Amino acid sequence: MSDKNLVSRLFEAGSHFGFKKARRHPTMASYLYTTKEGSDVIDLAKTSESLIAAKAILLEAGKLGKTVMFVGTKDEASKIVKAAAEKAEAPYVTNRWIGGMMTNFTEIKKRINRLETLTNEKTTGELDRKYTKKERVVIGREAAKLEFNFFGISKLNKLPDMLLVVDPRHDHIAVTEAAEKNIPVMALTSTDGDTRLIKYPVVANDALQTSISLIVTELVDAYIEGKSAYVPAEKPATPTRRRTA
Repeated sequence: MSDKNLVSRLFEAGSHFGFKKARRHPTMASYLYTTKEGSDVIDLAKTSESLIAAKAILLEAGKLGKTVMFVGTKDEASKIVKAAAEKAEAPYVTNRWIGGMMTNFTEIKKRINRLETLTNEKTTGELDRKYTKKERVVIGREAAKLEFNFFGISKLNKLPDMLLVVDPRHDHIAVTEAAEKNIPVMALTSTDGDTRLIKYPVVANDALQTSISLIVTELVDAYIEGKSAYVPAEKPATPTRRRTA
């Protein structure tokens, strides 16, 4: 059931504006309200319903201590997605999706570990002690590249439990890799998106920052609320061995 207040806010944010009919993906037909002057108009009552359902999924994920990775690398979304992920203390990819982040995580983890090593050596002053000035310049470039590509997932020790993607058409490699590893994807997608690999689609304008910001904020707040109620399971006490006389 849709929320009239949420529908109104989605309308004000421009979430109903779809792309030209010629760009419509066949899986989008059921999410449309009409087509006006050659452009698709999204049914915000359905958007509201799917958004409420997605929030419930994220609330539960937070309560269970699940890790949700935020992905949004296009210009219109990257800053919004990064801010949301940082607010939720969640991993994120907002600069560039590096192929193999999900499907070859062992190798990606090596790059993350290298970044951690260089960061620690810089902090402790070990870089200055171990390397010449010329070597430090080369290492500095390596560290900058690693930070650009991997800083958002630097605390990720295992594959995430879910991906939250803004514009899965733009970040299609992330969606494909997640599907290959059986990681469910939640996505904000416009009328040019393919929902077949999206388990939890929220169909709305994914180009306007007002629309992206509203929907991402709704989603991340639900996840944070769930996380605040998470109680880690206590580890079973290690049995003490009796000494025999």
